[in-house]
Amino acid sequence: MRKSVVDLSVNRVLGSGDIVSVGRLAQNSQGVFFQYDVDYVSRFGNLSPFRLKADTRLQKGPREPHHGLHGVFSDSLPDGWGLLLQDRWFRRQGVSLDHVTQMDRLALVGMTGIGALQYAEPLNSDRTEGVVQLGDLGIAAQEIDSGRDSIRLDQLVEVGSSGGARPKAHVYADNNDLRSVRLVPRQGDAGWIVKFTTDRGALRHEEGLCEAAILSLAAKAMLKPVEWTLVGAPSTSGASQWLAVKRFDLTSTGRLHVATASGLLDADFRMPSLDYADLIQCARELCQSPARGQLMYRRAVFNLLVCNQDDHAKNHSFLQNDGGRWDLSPAYDLTFSPHPYNEHSTAFHGHGDRPPVEVLERLGERASYASPEKSRAVIRDIIEVVSTFEQVAKDLGVSKPIRKEIAKRLDAQCAHYASQI
Repeated sequence: MRKSVVDLSVNRVLGSGDIVSVGRLAQNSQGVFFQYDVDYVSRFGNLSPFRLKADTRLQKGPREPHHGLHGVFSDSLPDGWGLLLQDRWFRRQGVSLDHVTQMDRLALVGMTGIGALQYAEPLNSDRTEGVVQLGDLGIAAQEIDSGRDSIRLDQLVEVGSSGGARPKAHVYADNNDLRSVRLVPRQGDAGWIVKFTTDRGALRHEEGLCEAAILSLAAKAMLKPVEWTLVGAPSTSGASQWLAVKRFDLTSTGRLHVATASGLLDADFRMPSLDYADLIQCARELCQSPARGQLMYRRAVFNLLVCNQDDHAKNHSFLQNDGGRWDLSPAYDLTFSPHPYNEHSTAFHGHGDRPPVEVLERLGERASYASPEKSRAVIRDIIEVVSTFEQVAKDLGVSKPIRKEIAKRLDAQCAHYASQI
């Protein structure tokens, strides 16, 4: 029987491209423990200032919500689609999933995860060199998603270490033409996450187009969203185009450390566990900037007005540079995503469904807006932007029935708040 991984070295890729040792993870019957290297502590910033001590003591991971793993390392693990791929890979190796630990999963991520952290020795060290056709990867992902097998499973595992339920792939290219991509980057390559589509879900193969429309609105609303492009999809995929978003953890020569609110605050992303009041405070304290708290407030109002109720704890992230300074990441996973019960994953001062304007004003106070009118001005500004959804969606090729259905929901949401301010 294969033995589980019980010891992992943790390294960090700096923005310069240099690789430094961070420390070690070890697991025994009592749990998972982490210890910083003394050299790292003396030279670099704490990877998780709310949950890890910046010294060389042994630190045990909490039992929940990350199954014994420290939140900052749990951030390196995929969920949804990526976990499905990992499960398929372990089964193909003849390993029962009952015997797979979080440490095993980190070892499988190895060097391919989002952010600056890498784990050695990786379980899957084979890397695909050369050029791969993106369409082939997308079709293979659809095969896996539908329950079938694929000869490209190893490649999908290699490029699938990210969150979310939708099939996707991390790829590299030296320009914005993503039809032919690399799975192993060359110097100067840009990194992209391509979101494939399936027959599942209300938006089906138009998910990428709808998300592109919402991202366009987010840019107009000054939310600093992730860069994106649309990629032509093969006709057999059922989609006309797939959405590709540019990775914000990559520098021209190296990487930035990424930590989600889930990892920083030990918040369970699978259930409602955060409040925007907490996120605004976190942004102010971690980034040492009232302006970042205000940016988080704008994102909260935007998510409310576009019915992005899948605003869970992994969909809010922070970046740390080599000097230890933190900033908000670009906004990502912004799309029309109503919950069956109309409840947001992240609450607004305890309100999950249509918080009163007075509650939004209280959030504005937390974000250092000097008066309720300042908060209302933000709401009015974002209402004006969101009200243009239908035209933006039409320009991007969203079909009339879908864009009309979404516009109806967004217009009703905007009208509800416009009538109160």
